[in-house]
Amino acid sequence: MTHHPIALITPPEGYADWLDELKHRINSAQQRAALAVNRELVLLYWEMGRDILVRQSGQGWGSKVIDRLAHDLRLAFPHAKGFSPRNLKYMRAFADAWPDPEFVQEVLAQLPWYHQLTLLEKLSTAPQRIWYANQAIQHNWSRSVLALNIEGKLLERTGSAVTNFELRLPKAHSDLARETLKDPYRFDFLAVGREASERELEDGLVRHATDFLLELGAGFAFVGRQVLIEVAGEEFFIDLLFYHLHLRCYVVVELKAGKFKPEHLGQLGFYLTAVNQQKKRADDNPTLGLLLCKERNKVVAEYALSENAQPMGVAEYKVLGPLPEPLQTSLPSIEQLEKELADGPTLAG
Repeated sequence: MTHHPIALITPPEGYADWLDELKHRINSAQQRAALAVNRELVLLYWEMGRDILVRQSGQGWGSKVIDRLAHDLRLAFPHAKGFSPRNLKYMRAFADAWPDPEFVQEVLAQLPWYHQLTLLEKLSTAPQRIWYANQAIQHNWSRSVLALNIEGKLLERTGSAVTNFELRLPKAHSDLARETLKDPYRFDFLAVGREASERELEDGLVRHATDFLLELGAGFAFVGRQVLIEVAGEEFFIDLLFYHLHLRCYVVVELKAGKFKPEHLGQLGFYLTAVNQQKKRADDNPTLGLLLCKERNKVVAEYALSENAQPMGVAEYKVLGPLPEPLQTSLPSIEQLEKELADGPTLAG
Protein backbone atom coordinates (compact mmCIF):
# COMPACT_ATOMS: atom_id res chain seq x y z
CA MET A 1 0.00 0.00 0.00
CA THR A 2 1.30 3.44 -0.91
CA HIS A 3 1.13 6.12 1.77
CA HIS A 4 0.82 9.68 0.51
CA PRO A 5 2.18 12.56 2.59
CA ILE A 6 -0.71 14.56 4.04
CA ALA A 7 0.65 17.73 2.42
CA LEU A 8 0.13 16.18 -1.03
CA ILE A 9 -3.51 15.23 -0.47
CA THR A 10 -5.79 17.55 -2.41
CA PRO A 11 -8.35 19.05 0.00
CA PRO A 12 -12.01 19.19 -1.05
CA GLU A 13 -13.60 22.36 -2.34
CA GLY A 14 -14.27 24.87 0.42
CA TYR A 15 -11.65 23.36 2.73
CA ALA A 16 -9.38 26.44 2.69
CA ASP A 17 -12.21 28.77 3.74
CA TRP A 18 -13.26 26.37 6.50
CA LEU A 19 -9.64 26.13 7.73
CA ASP A 20 -9.35 29.94 7.86
CA GLU A 21 -12.60 30.11 9.83
CA LEU A 22 -11.35 27.48 12.30
CA LYS A 23 -8.06 29.34 12.78
CA HIS A 24 -9.98 32.52 13.53
CA ARG A 25 -12.26 30.75 16.01
CA ILE A 26 -9.31 29.07 17.74
CA ASN A 27 -7.40 32.37 18.01
CA SER A 28 -10.48 34.11 19.38
CA ALA A 29 -11.05 31.36 21.94
CA GLN A 30 -7.41 31.48 23.02
CA GLN A 31 -7.60 35.26 23.45
CA ARG A 32 -10.82 35.01 25.47
CA ALA A 33 -9.26 32.32 27.65
CA ALA A 34 -6.14 34.43 28.25
CA LEU A 35 -8.28 37.45 29.16
CA ALA A 36 -10.37 35.34 31.52
CA VAL A 37 -7.26 33.96 33.24
CA ASN A 38 -5.82 37.45 33.56
CA ARG A 39 -9.06 38.82 35.00
CA GLU A 40 -9.23 36.10 37.64
CA LEU A 41 -5.57 36.61 38.55
CA VAL A 42 -5.93 40.39 38.94
CA LEU A 43 -9.06 39.99 41.07
CA LEU A 44 -7.34 37.31 43.20
CA TYR A 45 -4.33 39.56 43.78
CA TRP A 46 -6.60 42.47 44.73
CA GLU A 47 -8.52 40.31 47.21
CA MET A 48 -5.29 38.99 48.74
CA GLY A 49 -3.94 42.53 49.03
CA ARG A 50 -7.16 43.70 50.68
CA ASP A 51 -7.01 40.80 53.17
CA ILE A 52 -3.44 41.72 54.08
CA LEU A 53 -4.43 45.36 54.56
CA VAL A 54 -7.39 44.45 56.76
CA ARG A 55 -5.36 42.15 58.97
CA GLN A 56 -2.44 44.53 59.33
CA SER A 57 -4.51 47.65 60.01
CA GLY A 58 -7.54 46.19 61.77
CA GLN A 59 -6.01 43.29 63.67
CA GLY A 60 -2.54 44.64 64.29
CA TRP A 61 -0.64 42.01 62.32
CA GLY A 62 2.92 43.16 61.70
CA SER A 63 4.94 43.33 58.48
CA LYS A 64 6.56 39.95 59.20
CA VAL A 65 3.30 38.21 58.34
CA ILE A 66 4.01 38.80 54.65
CA ASP A 67 7.26 36.82 54.82
CA ARG A 68 5.48 34.00 56.65
CA LEU A 69 2.60 34.03 54.19
CA ALA A 70 4.97 33.89 51.22
CA HIS A 71 6.76 30.91 52.76
CA ASP A 72 3.55 29.01 53.45
CA LEU A 73 2.05 29.71 50.01
CA ARG A 74 5.22 28.47 48.34
CA LEU A 75 4.97 25.23 50.30
CA ALA A 76 1.30 24.84 49.41
CA PHE A 77 1.80 25.73 45.71
CA PRO A 78 5.40 24.78 44.87
CA HIS A 79 4.91 25.14 41.12
CA ALA A 80 3.14 28.50 41.24
CA LYS A 81 5.03 31.76 40.98
CA GLY A 82 3.95 35.21 42.04
CA PHE A 83 3.74 34.59 45.79
CA SER A 84 7.09 36.11 46.75
CA PRO A 85 7.18 38.64 49.61
CA ARG A 86 7.80 41.34 47.03
CA ASN A 87 4.72 40.47 45.02
CA LEU A 88 2.56 40.16 48.13
CA LYS A 89 3.58 43.72 49.02
CA TYR A 90 2.56 44.77 45.51
CA MET A 91 -0.84 43.16 46.11
CA ARG A 92 -1.25 45.15 49.30
CA ALA A 93 -0.25 48.37 47.50
CA PHE A 94 -2.63 47.50 44.65
CA ALA A 95 -5.58 47.09 47.02
CA ASP A 96 -4.59 50.23 48.92
CA ALA A 97 -4.46 52.29 45.71
CA TRP A 98 -7.81 51.01 44.43
CA PRO A 99 -10.29 50.66 47.33
CA ASP A 100 -13.33 50.51 45.02
CA PRO A 101 -13.98 46.83 44.10
CA GLU A 102 -16.38 47.76 41.29
CA PHE A 103 -13.71 49.83 39.49
CA VAL A 104 -11.24 46.99 39.86
CA GLN A 105 -13.73 44.47 38.43
CA GLU A 106 -15.07 46.64 35.60
CA VAL A 107 -11.93 48.49 34.49
CA LEU A 108 -8.64 47.34 35.96
CA ALA A 109 -9.31 43.63 35.50
CA GLN A 110 -8.95 44.26 31.75
CA LEU A 111 -5.23 45.00 32.21
CA PRO A 112 -2.50 42.43 32.92
CA TRP A 113 -0.78 42.41 36.30
CA TYR A 114 2.43 43.98 35.00
CA HIS A 115 0.38 46.92 33.73
CA GLN A 116 -1.00 47.34 37.27
CA LEU A 117 2.53 47.47 38.65
CA THR A 118 3.57 50.06 36.08
CA LEU A 119 0.64 52.27 37.10
CA LEU A 120 1.54 51.85 40.78
CA GLU A 121 5.26 52.44 40.44
CA LYS A 122 5.34 55.27 37.94
CA LEU A 123 2.31 57.35 39.00
CA SER A 124 1.44 58.89 42.34
CA THR A 125 -2.21 59.99 42.08
CA ALA A 126 -5.47 58.20 41.34
CA PRO A 127 -6.57 60.59 38.52
CA GLN A 128 -3.29 59.98 36.68
CA ARG A 129 -3.58 56.22 37.08
CA ILE A 130 -7.21 56.22 35.93
CA TRP A 131 -6.37 58.25 32.79
CA TYR A 132 -3.48 56.00 31.78
CA ALA A 133 -5.42 52.83 32.62
CA ASN A 134 -8.29 53.91 30.36
CA GLN A 135 -5.88 54.88 27.57
CA ALA A 136 -4.09 51.52 27.83
CA ILE A 137 -7.41 49.67 27.55
CA GLN A 138 -8.76 51.85 24.74
CA HIS A 139 -5.60 51.62 22.61
CA ASN A 140 -4.47 48.13 23.66
CA TRP A 141 -1.06 49.33 24.86
CA SER A 142 1.60 46.82 25.78
CA ARG A 143 3.31 47.31 29.13
CA SER A 144 6.37 48.85 27.46
CA VAL A 145 4.22 51.34 25.53
CA LEU A 146 2.35 52.22 28.74
CA ALA A 147 5.66 52.83 30.53
CA LEU A 148 7.03 54.93 27.66
CA ASN A 149 3.90 57.08 27.56
CA ILE A 150 4.02 57.66 31.32
CA GLU A 151 7.72 58.52 31.22
CA GLY A 152 7.05 60.78 28.23
CA LYS A 153 4.34 62.63 30.24
CA LEU A 154 1.65 61.92 27.67
CA LEU A 155 -1.14 63.14 29.97
CA GLU A 156 0.50 66.54 30.44
CA ARG A 157 1.23 66.88 26.71
CA THR A 158 -2.17 65.77 25.38
CA GLY A 159 -4.33 68.67 24.26
CA SER A 160 -1.58 71.18 25.04
CA ALA A 161 -0.80 72.45 21.54
CA VAL A 162 -1.76 76.07 20.81
CA THR A 163 -4.73 75.91 18.41
CA ASN A 164 -7.63 77.97 17.09
CA PHE A 165 -9.94 74.93 16.92
CA GLU A 166 -12.42 76.42 19.38
CA LEU A 167 -12.93 79.38 17.04
CA ARG A 168 -12.92 77.50 13.74
CA LEU A 169 -14.62 74.14 14.40
CA PRO A 170 -17.96 72.98 15.87
CA LYS A 171 -17.79 72.30 19.61
CA ALA A 172 -17.81 68.48 19.52
CA HIS A 173 -15.28 68.32 16.68
CA SER A 174 -13.15 71.06 18.27
CA ASP A 175 -12.74 69.19 21.57
CA LEU A 176 -11.78 65.92 19.89
CA ALA A 177 -9.37 67.69 17.52
CA ARG A 178 -7.70 69.55 20.39
CA GLU A 179 -7.22 66.34 22.37
CA THR A 180 -5.66 64.76 19.27
CA LEU A 181 -2.69 67.16 19.31
CA LYS A 182 0.14 67.32 21.84
CA ASP A 183 2.83 69.74 22.91
CA PRO A 184 5.68 69.06 22.79
CA TYR A 185 6.06 66.06 20.51
CA ARG A 186 8.91 63.76 21.51
CA PHE A 187 11.01 62.32 18.70
CA ASP A 188 13.45 60.46 20.93
CA PHE A 189 13.61 57.64 18.39
CA LEU A 190 15.32 59.81 15.75
CA ALA A 191 19.04 59.28 15.20
CA VAL A 192 19.61 62.95 14.37
CA GLY A 193 21.20 65.77 16.31
CA ARG A 194 19.38 68.67 17.93
CA GLU A 195 20.37 70.91 15.01
CA ALA A 196 18.84 68.64 12.37
CA SER A 197 17.45 70.31 9.24
CA GLU A 198 13.81 70.04 8.20
CA ARG A 199 14.71 67.49 5.51
CA GLU A 200 16.73 65.40 8.01
CA LEU A 201 13.78 65.43 10.42
CA GLU A 202 11.37 64.47 7.66
CA ASP A 203 13.64 61.64 6.46
CA GLY A 204 14.00 60.32 10.01
CA LEU A 205 10.27 60.47 10.76
CA VAL A 206 9.43 58.55 7.59
CA ARG A 207 12.16 55.96 8.28
CA HIS A 208 10.72 55.48 11.76
CA ALA A 209 7.10 55.63 10.61
CA THR A 210 5.84 53.20 13.26
CA ASP A 211 7.38 55.21 16.12
CA PHE A 212 6.19 58.46 14.55
CA LEU A 213 2.60 57.23 14.27
CA LEU A 214 2.74 55.97 17.85
CA GLU A 215 3.84 59.42 19.02
CA LEU A 216 1.16 61.15 16.95
CA GLY A 217 -1.45 58.94 18.62
CA ALA A 218 -4.31 56.63 17.72
CA GLY A 219 -6.21 57.35 14.53
CA PHE A 220 -3.45 58.81 12.34
CA ALA A 221 -2.93 57.08 8.99
CA PHE A 222 0.10 58.07 6.90
CA VAL A 223 -0.79 59.30 3.40
CA GLY A 224 2.58 60.49 2.12
CA ARG A 225 5.58 62.82 2.32
CA GLN A 226 6.40 65.68 -0.05
CA VAL A 227 2.89 65.30 -1.43
CA LEU A 228 2.55 67.16 -4.71
CA ILE A 229 -0.11 69.85 -4.94
CA GLU A 230 -0.47 71.63 -8.27
CA VAL A 231 -2.14 75.05 -8.33
CA ALA A 232 -2.44 77.12 -11.52
CA GLY A 233 0.41 75.25 -13.14
CA GLU A 234 2.77 75.63 -10.15
CA GLU A 235 3.97 72.73 -8.03
CA PHE A 236 4.00 72.75 -4.23
CA PHE A 237 4.98 69.97 -1.83
CA ILE A 238 3.40 69.22 1.55
CA ASP A 239 5.94 67.92 4.08
CA LEU A 240 3.72 65.20 5.57
CA LEU A 241 0.09 64.36 4.94
CA PHE A 242 -2.09 62.18 7.18
CA TYR A 243 -5.72 61.15 7.41
CA HIS A 244 -7.27 60.89 10.86
CA LEU A 245 -9.72 58.00 11.06
CA HIS A 246 -11.65 59.27 14.11
CA LEU A 247 -11.77 62.93 13.11
CA ARG A 248 -12.50 61.89 9.50
CA CYS A 249 -10.29 64.56 7.99
CA TYR A 250 -6.90 65.15 6.42
CA VAL A 251 -4.12 66.52 8.64
CA VAL A 252 -1.30 68.52 7.05
CA VAL A 253 1.93 68.51 9.08
CA GLU A 254 4.65 71.05 8.29
CA LEU A 255 8.11 70.92 9.91
CA LYS A 256 10.16 73.97 10.81
CA ALA A 257 13.67 73.41 12.16
CA GLY A 258 13.79 76.84 13.78
CA LYS A 259 11.64 79.16 15.86
CA PHE A 260 7.97 79.71 15.03
CA LYS A 261 7.17 82.74 12.92
CA PRO A 262 3.64 83.99 12.16
CA GLU A 263 4.32 83.85 8.41
CA HIS A 264 4.67 80.06 8.66
CA LEU A 265 0.89 79.86 9.06
CA GLY A 266 0.37 81.48 5.66
CA GLN A 267 2.10 78.59 3.91
CA LEU A 268 0.25 76.03 6.07
CA GLY A 269 -3.09 77.72 5.37
CA PHE A 270 -2.40 77.59 1.63
CA TYR A 271 -1.83 73.83 1.87
CA LEU A 272 -5.06 73.36 3.83
CA THR A 273 -7.03 75.20 1.15
CA ALA A 274 -5.42 73.10 -1.58
CA VAL A 275 -6.13 69.80 0.22
CA ASN A 276 -9.74 70.85 0.88
CA GLN A 277 -10.28 71.64 -2.78
CA GLN A 278 -8.30 68.80 -4.36
CA LYS A 279 -8.40 65.83 -1.95
CA LYS A 280 -11.17 66.29 0.60
CA ARG A 281 -14.29 64.24 -0.06
CA ALA A 282 -17.80 65.57 0.49
CA ASP A 283 -18.22 63.57 3.72
CA ASP A 284 -14.81 64.55 5.15
CA ASN A 285 -14.47 67.20 7.85
CA PRO A 286 -12.33 70.30 7.17
CA THR A 287 -8.62 69.62 6.90
CA LEU A 288 -6.51 70.40 9.99
CA GLY A 289 -3.00 71.83 10.04
CA LEU A 290 -0.20 71.15 12.51
CA LEU A 291 2.97 73.22 12.44
CA LEU A 292 5.82 71.49 14.29
CA CYS A 293 8.68 73.79 15.18
CA LYS A 294 11.77 73.57 17.31
CA GLU A 295 10.70 76.50 19.47
CA ARG A 296 7.60 78.65 19.77
CA ASN A 297 6.45 81.58 21.86
CA LYS A 298 2.97 80.67 23.08
CA VAL A 299 1.61 84.22 23.08
CA VAL A 300 2.92 84.92 19.57
CA ALA A 301 1.37 81.66 18.35
CA GLU A 302 -1.96 82.53 19.98
CA TYR A 303 -1.98 85.95 18.32
CA ALA A 304 -1.14 84.49 14.91
CA LEU A 305 -3.74 81.73 15.15
CA SER A 306 -6.58 83.92 16.38
CA GLU A 307 -6.74 85.84 13.09
CA ASN A 308 -6.33 82.74 10.89
CA ALA A 309 -9.48 81.41 9.23
CA GLN A 310 -8.19 77.83 8.92
CA PRO A 311 -8.25 75.28 11.80
CA MET A 312 -4.62 74.70 12.80
CA GLY A 313 -2.29 74.26 15.72
CA VAL A 314 1.31 74.99 16.62
CA ALA A 315 3.44 72.68 18.77
CA GLU A 316 7.10 72.17 19.59
CA TYR A 317 9.07 69.01 18.96
CA LYS A 318 11.92 67.66 21.05
CA VAL A 319 14.79 65.58 19.71
CA LEU A 320 16.95 64.11 22.44
CA GLY A 321 20.61 63.54 21.67
CA PRO A 322 22.61 60.47 22.74
CA LEU A 323 22.81 59.74 26.46
CA PRO A 324 25.73 61.34 28.31
CA GLU A 325 28.53 58.87 29.05
CA PRO A 326 28.02 58.83 32.87
CA LEU A 327 24.33 58.05 32.39
CA GLN A 328 25.07 55.32 29.87
CA THR A 329 27.40 53.52 32.26
CA SER A 330 24.90 53.78 35.13
CA LEU A 331 22.14 51.97 33.26
CA PRO A 332 21.42 48.47 34.62
CA SER A 333 22.54 45.50 32.59
CA ILE A 334 20.17 42.84 31.26
CA GLU A 335 21.48 40.48 33.92
CA GLN A 336 20.70 43.01 36.67
CA LEU A 337 17.18 43.54 35.36
CA GLU A 338 16.56 39.80 35.18
CA LYS A 339 17.78 39.40 38.76
CA GLU A 340 15.46 42.22 39.89
CA LEU A 341 12.48 40.54 38.28
CA ALA A 342 13.33 37.00 39.38
CA ASP A 343 11.12 37.16 42.47
CA GLY A 344 8.50 39.36 40.91
CA PRO A 345 5.11 38.58 39.37
CA THR A 346 4.94 36.18 36.48
CA LEU A 347 2.07 37.30 34.25
CA ALA A 348 3.56 38.86 31.15
CA GLY A 349 2.23 42.18 29.99
